[in-house]
Amino acid sequence: MKIVKASIEDSELIAKIGKKSFLESHGNSASTEDINSFVSKTYTTKHISKEFENTKIQYHIIYFNDKAAGFSKIEFSTPNKDINELNVTKLDRLYLLKEFYGQKLGSKFFDFIIQLSKKNNQKGIWLAVWEENERAIHFYTKIGFKIAGKYNFKLSETRSNPNHIMFLKYS
Repeated sequence: MKIVKASIEDSELIAKIGKKSFLESHGNSASTEDINSFVSKTYTTKHISKEFENTKIQYHIIYFNDKAAGFSKIEFSTPNKDINELNVTKLDRLYLLKEFYGQKLGSKFFDFIIQLSKKNNQKGIWLAVWEENERAIHFYTKIGFKIAGKYNFKLSETRSNPNHIMFLKYS
């Protein structure tokens, strides 16, 4: 297993993994039309490439047996209205392809992100998670996250999914 910081050259790979893992974990969260609308806007090489212009955003790719298994997207110093701390990291995405589940990659990847966040003088980390994604909520709760608020994730013009805002304050 290895984790590497992604560059703009990885945009196509990130878009491909993002599309596949989103469909695997959220494909049944709305109509096919709404899901396809979201995926076709969010997981394009052009869209991902543009995000590399923002210096607060970092992408990392995790490899397992020399195959790209997933990616993360974090944003340093990104406050949230439900969290009283400043200098907190937003974990925007932590995606792992289903074929790599059960390898403990999610928790190793997550540990890496926490260490990186702390090295950048952050006070904690927060994320939004779909209320019906029990696997993810269980994972985050187990490592100390608390539900701090709610957020409506806009999937398309006609569909929003209710999310929890979860926060882990560093000690």
